[in-house]
Amino acid sequence: MLTYQESAIGGVEEVTLELTAQETEQFRKVAAEMADGLPHPGLANPALLDDSDLLADIELAARWLPPRLARALSRFRKAGNAHGTLIVRNVPIDDDLPPTPAEGVVPDWSRLSLATAAQLATVSWLGDVIAYADEKSGRLVQDIVPVKGAERRQENSGSVMLELHTEDGFHPFKPDFVTLLCLRADHERRAFTMSGAITQALPRLSAECVSVLRRPLFRIRHSSSFGGTGTDDVSTPLPVLSGPDAEPELIADFHAMEADGESAARALDELRDAMTSVLVGTVLDVGDLIVVDNRAAVHGRTDFQPRYDGQDRWLRRCFAVCDLRLSRGLRAAGSHVCEPLPPRSRP
Repeated sequence: MLTYQESAIGGVEEVTLELTAQETEQFRKVAAEMADGLPHPGLANPALLDDSDLLADIELAARWLPPRLARALSRFRKAGNAHGTLIVRNVPIDDDLPPTPAEGVVPDWSRLSLATAAQLATVSWLGDVIAYADEKSGRLVQDIVPVKGAERRQENSGSVMLELHTEDGFHPFKPDFVTLLCLRADHERRAFTMSGAITQALPRLSAECVSVLRRPLFRIRHSSSFGGTGTDDVSTPLPVLSGPDAEPELIADFHAMEADGESAARALDELRDAMTSVLVGTVLDVGDLIVVDNRAAVHGRTDFQPRYDGQDRWLRRCFAVCDLRLSRGLRAAGSHVCEPLPPRSRP
């Protein structure tokens, strides 16, 4: 497994939008009005957010977000950018946060209604919200926190270095965009969230490597965070690269991806070396929201040291897809949550 030096991770200034105090206040007012419309009581029930009418209302209200933010999100949805990453700073969150949830999910997130509304509003500019029944119990907005005993897991509950990966790359309807909103930074401010774009890495790859990466010679083990699936479950054979030569799409996971044959393994190693040389990253702080184009970039995180004192690093995650209809065969009518995948072991 690779390790990453913080000094080698590039700056993110060119992909960062810092909201002014006036823009943050405008965003706060819009989000507060949305939060008032979220279902009460029983907001802690995650299924209540999986409501197409409610999400449509949030999408309409999101048209009142600060214009500079709306334009940036719209541009990123349509054209992306050189690093496949957008960072928005000073996103409004709730003033009185509960302790960071020790078990990986906040027991009553009605106290996070402002952050929930703000993140869903942001995501609505990127596409339609999507979630997976066998991951985080199908929650549309998920808590990402360190869990005691899971430190060394290559999952969002771990605190060791999280390898570069495509989010849920094994899933036939993986997210097009991943959003992470920071409610609390880690104590030492050392957890770099990093990403690498294929367009930046492509010039560093040999023609032979690119040719091999475009062949379906790779499988991804299903994440163990998907409840009900085991480590023997794998994807169908996949190419790592697809689409136009100059701006290909990317599916990669440098922890869970298996290569079929020596040439495929060498190509994957070459890609990993190229990706690590073009990383951008930042330590997410309170009110920072990062958007990763999950089709064009891989992302990961450097290690950090949790204290399990109720003040540990706490992100909230929400996914979006450009075309929700593509997954309609895996979703109940009106739901944004995909049903569990059937087990698929190696042939």
